[in-house]
Order: sequence, then C-alpha cells, then structure tokens
Amino acid sequence: MPSADDLRRILDRIDGRGYKAYHEIKGSFEFPRFTLFVDHVQGDPFANPSKLRIRMPMSEARLPPDWFDGPVRRMACEDFLARCVSTAIGGGESHRRGSGKSGVVQIDAGAQEVLERTAAVVTPDWIEIRLQLGLPAAGRRVLGRQAQAMLCRDLPRIAESGLCWAELPHREATRFVECIENQQAIRGRLDELGLVAFVGDGALLPRASGASDRPLRGSQAVPFASPESLRVSLSLPNPIERPDGPGREITGMGIRRGVTLIVGGGYHGKSTLLRALERGVYPHVPGDGREWVVSAPDLVKIRAEDGRRVERVDISAFISDLPQGRSTRAFCSEDASGSTSQAANILEAIEVGATGLLLDEDTSATNFMVRDARMQALVHKEFEPITPFLERVRELYDTWGVSTVLVMGGCGDYFDVADCVIAMREFRPVDVTDEARRIAASHATGRRIETRSPLKKCADRIPLAESFDPSRGRRDVKIDAKAIDLILFGDEVIDLRGVEQLVDPSQTRAVGNAIHLATRRFAKGGATLRQVIAQLEDFFDNHGLDELDPFHRAEQHPGNLARPRGFEIAAAINRLRTLRIRQGPTASE
Repeated sequence: MPSADDLRRILDRIDGRGYKAYHEIKGSFEFPRFTLFVDHVQGDPFANPSKLRIRMPMSEARLPPDWFDGPVRRMACEDFLARCVSTAIGGGESHRRGSGKSGVVQIDAGAQEVLERTAAVVTPDWIEIRLQLGLPAAGRRVLGRQAQAMLCRDLPRIAESGLCWAELPHREATRFVECIENQQAIRGRLDELGLVAFVGDGALLPRASGASDRPLRGSQAVPFASPESLRVSLSLPNPIERPDGPGREITGMGIRRGVTLIVGGGYHGKSTLLRALERGVYPHVPGDGREWVVSAPDLVKIRAEDGRRVERVDISAFISDLPQGRSTRAFCSEDASGSTSQAANILEAIEVGATGLLLDEDTSATNFMVRDARMQALVHKEFEPITPFLERVRELYDTWGVSTVLVMGGCGDYFDVADCVIAMREFRPVDVTDEARRIAASHATGRRIETRSPLKKCADRIPLAESFDPSRGRRDVKIDAKAIDLILFGDEVIDLRGVEQLVDPSQTRAVGNAIHLATRRFAKGGATLRQVIAQLEDFFDNHGLDELDPFHRAEQHPGNLARPRGFEIAAAINRLRTLRIRQGPTASE
C-alpha cells in the first residue's frame, strides 16, 4: 500500500496542474497510526467536497472495550467521537485555502440529540471516521503544498486528537456514554410501567431562543419538579449526580397511557413541555436539560397541514361522506384542508404503528378538535361531516390502545374524556385531575355525542413502487435533502414542514434514500405500507445505514446519514405527490 510519503510526492508532482489531476490521489495511503482512504475526489473546487475515511487500528486508539460494549454504548461512543473530531477540526487550521470549497474539512457531528450515524464507526478492531474535505485550488489549479498541509499534517493531528483515548477527555467521555445508556434504559422500561413518557426532576425544558435548541440559562430557567401524585422513581444502570450525591435512582413525572391534557395559561410552559416530549423520542447529550425527558419511541406529533396531498386514506372515523356523496373511505386530495389533513395524519401514523399521539391546539384545526353545544344547535349533524377529535380520543385508547397527550388551553370539554389533567403554572406542573373532574361534573356542557359508528380498523394501504421514481428523465437517480424539511426526489419535491420530529438534516437525507431502497427491495408483492416500514427498520437493525447509498458505489461513502424513525419515512412517502396506493382488505383486529 502506498505510504504518506508517496502521497506527498504525488501532491508535489501535480502542484499547479489542472484540478482533475487530484484524481491521482484516489486510493489508500498508510500513515504511521492510521490508513487514509480517498474514496471520492471532487470534480472542481466548487463542487461538493471530496470524501475521505481515516481508519485507525484499535491498538493505536486504545479505547476501553466497555466503552462501546453493546449497541447503545456503541452508538453513544460513535456519536461522541464524531463530536471530538469536529472539535479537533474547529481547533486546527481548517479554513479556506483557495477557490470554492478549498480547505474545508467537515464531519457530520450531531447537535442536541444523539442519533445512530454513519460519520464514525467503531469495531473491536478499528475506528473509522468519514470526512468531507475541499481539496485546495487557485482558480482551477491544484495547490499541492496546501493539500500536503491538509492531508499530511492536519489530518494526523485531527485523528490523534479525536480518536486516541490518551487525548480524549476521559471523564466527559464516560459521562456521555453512561448518560445515553441511562436514557435508553428508562425508555426500555416505559411500557412495563404503563407510561408513554417520563420527565425527570431538575430537567430544563425551555430553549435559549426560537433560533437555538440549546437550554435556557439564568433565572428564567425553571427546573422541572414533578407533582407528588405523578412522581415515579426509576433505577438506572449507571450512577448520576444528584443533590444528595451520586446515585442510581432518578425521580420524575410519569405520563401514563390514556388521555392526558396539558392545560394552563399562555406562556406558562404547556407547549414547551409538549415540544420536550416530542424530542424525547431521541436521547440527548448531557447538559442539554432534556436528557431526562424520555418518551416512548412510537409517539408521533400530529398537526393540521393545509395543502398537503392525501392518497387513499380511510378518514371516515373522523370525516364522514362529504357533500355530493363523496366518500371518505379512500380519501384523496391534492390540497387537503386543515381538518382532512389532520385526520389523515392521525390515521397514517396509527397505520404504521404509532401507539401515542402528541397534539397542540395551536397547530390543530379548530373544527377538527371540537364542536360545542351552541354550534351543534346551529349547524345540525346532518350538515356536518366532521366527527371532532373530542369524540374519538377516548375511543382511540379504549379500542386501539392509542394514547394521546394534548395541549389544550381553550376548551374544557376535554375534561370529560381525560384520564389525567396537568396544569402548567410558571413552568411547574400541577396535577389538577380531580379538580377538572369536579368542574366537568358541575358544569355540564350540553354537548351531544354525535359519533355515528364505532371505530373500525382501516383498510390496508399498499404502495405501488412504480409511483415513486427518483430518476430525472433519462438521468441517474437524484435524491437530495435541500433542508431539514425538504427532499428533492427526482423531479418531485417532498415537503416535510408538517413532520415535526425530524431533528437533523442527515435524517432527512436518509429518509430520501430509504424511500428509494424501499422501492427496490420491499415495496413488492403487495406489501402494505406498514410491512414496508417494518422491513426497513429490520434492515437498519441488521445492516446499518451504509447501504442507503442509492448508487451502491464505494466512492459515495455515506458519512452524512443519521437514522430516522419509520414514522418519518412513512410520512415522507405519504407526502410524495406521485404516490399511488391500492387499498387492500380491512386490517384484522
């Protein structure tokens, strides 16, 4: 294998030549402590950066084996190493060195959430990090000496600082891995405890600003304190710092299965709590403030989404036949209303396995949520196709086992159907369930129950694979995440602004590629959408994310993917405007 000295000689030889001469460095080079793989060389300095891998033997890195023992610790270890490498890049001479992207060095490190990523890979034998690097140029001429500095000086420094145990902050590393393992341990116990979420005492839920996901600090940051009636105590596999000293138990508020209302005045923390629960489906870094907000992995945030496309969804549980005899058992719309889109969002989430819904009245369609007695008197049921969520929320749990956590500040009619009512008062929760029940008993609303039929299982939806094609005419497959909420899929744009539990652009990138993988492997033979999503999840569990590369080419090493949930993949499929669905038989009980 060529050595680092061979790489230097190549860069000396091509100095000043046209940019395409950089292709001569494609391949692998042996450095004293690692192997450098140059997988892909960009076509010019203004194109996407080149792709490189650094693979260091574990005999050089010397990570403690228990630091990456098991899938949870390994995910946390890989995430932490990517962050350390990112810090090492930022602390060195990673800056522009010429035209376009010259001099840029990047790794796909995370923000506040900890996700399964492709940026770093840890095995018992070696560590690998995947980088993007802008090879330096003046105009479109090779700057060989600057490239030598980047590849032969900066990269060894980055590798040593970010991967070698002797250089890593040991206490911070251990705390990081143990914190993630503790969070996943709590998540694994929620079901047996009958909980959909847990919010630890001392958690800091407010964020620094609308533009920052970091925790709010100072006197305005009110630590969470659970009500005595909802407090639970959980044991942890690793010790944590507590006011009374290190321990392996944590207390906090348990949100039980069923129907939970979060009420209170404006600006008292209702939506802040719900947003924390929404993000709590992922583990968080130590110090985020929400590392002890742990939600069940199958909670899905639901909102109204005016204008979205809906393809053959049975929304008859919420919206009966429309005027002029239009059926809603296979509802289609190129431009759904607030109420029809919210109904579709609920049923699509349940279709692929959601067992809990998160809703906020602020982002819901008013006519979908409630119809009070006065409106019932004025607009008779025969002229109103909508069965409001109020009349189905109890049934969703009792019949289908689907829980709901709902922020509601303007309609006390929900008191009649709630199992638990939590009032937020100056960012502190108070259990007001008994008071809400007394109010419901003494202040009758006069509403009539208007459900026409009980909840029934919806028909299976079978996606037709040929209806989602990411090619652009005769051109190759084109899939790109243009933003965290926007996927370019061939000639189509998938708008994900209403899908609020995507937290990282690398997840969005993976979603686009996962759709293409589904069409090639799983959306065949009459497989339902739920079966397709389940097979994708199994594939990720067994093979990881690397094979999401739609081109199956080594030079396209996927160093910038993060694992999405199946719910968000299904949501993207459902929003693809070319999607065609065939309805199968009604799902069995």
